[in-house]
Amino acid sequence: MILVTGGTGLVGSHLLFDLLSKGNKVRALKRKNSNIEFVLTTFTYYSSNANELFKSIEWIEGDMLDPFSLEDALDGIEDVYHCAALVSFSKEDGKNMQDINVEGTRNLVNACLDANIRKFCMVSSIAALGSPEEGEDTVTEKTPWSPEEKRSGYSNSKFKSELEVWRGVEEGLNAVIVNPSIILGPGQWDKGSSLLFKTVAKGLKYYTQGITGYVDVRDVSHSMIELMKSDIVNERFILNSENCTFEFVFKTIAKGLGIAGPTKYANPKMTEIAWRLALLKKIFFFKPSGFTKENARSAHNIKYYSNQKIKEALNFEFVPIEKSIKDTLKHYPR
Repeated sequence: MILVTGGTGLVGSHLLFDLLSKGNKVRALKRKNSNIEFVLTTFTYYSSNANELFKSIEWIEGDMLDPFSLEDALDGIEDVYHCAALVSFSKEDGKNMQDINVEGTRNLVNACLDANIRKFCMVSSIAALGSPEEGEDTVTEKTPWSPEEKRSGYSNSKFKSELEVWRGVEEGLNAVIVNPSIILGPGQWDKGSSLLFKTVAKGLKYYTQGITGYVDVRDVSHSMIELMKSDIVNERFILNSENCTFEFVFKTIAKGLGIAGPTKYANPKMTEIAWRLALLKKIFFFKPSGFTKENARSAHNIKYYSNQKIKEALNFEFVPIEKSIKDTLKHYPR
């Protein structure tokens, strides 16, 4: 039997669908207040048999911060897919991210070691990778992490959560880690990377020329399953289809929506002002800020991510980003 954490998220819901479609018996960890209806909605995007597949999930209540509930969740489990994480670039969520992403992973790794599972797969992020060294322009799985770099709380939490997995490996855990770039796919449109689509749909006027990696959520799920089926252990893999400018992604989404895309270039000075104004709005009008200092600075970063390792290991081919955007928009509410 397979255990999936974070099953109600973008990656987790797609992973549940793929595992169940292949006939696997799956148990999914959920918190008491989790919205599992989103999982059913995801299933309807890809199957006319969505209700039957959804009913076959064995849901179990638990919490990443409750080691005893993890022990119960792991009873009779062979393989574990760890997708649960808090993604935020807000300072207020710093402690919660450390608790959920780091302590939660530590608890799960310890429980997996005690349960003697067969194999463990963790969803990390390119945020846990280093920056290219001088004279290089591409991030690989071996690019060293430097604590001197300016890093978001999320980035630090994912790096530290990976350390918990590598510590588990030293203690006998068979594990693989995947580091997806920005994940595109139909999800909860007001949160995570799916918010990109909603932001453009509302009439985004500005773009930047920063470059980063993007990957389709279906590729993330498929590659995780293939890695778990393989003999590969104790390795990490970047999951990245293409490196694209923000301008290209925003305009491609707008074109798919049939609306005008952003036409004004926002230079670094403009985005620095924007995040400060957003902060003042939050302080004085108690309105949540959707644009942070980390957002502003990453909007101008230029980073290329290599996908060579996963392509060679699994002979894997990624969905092109233009197709990923087109397919995602089929499910966007108009």
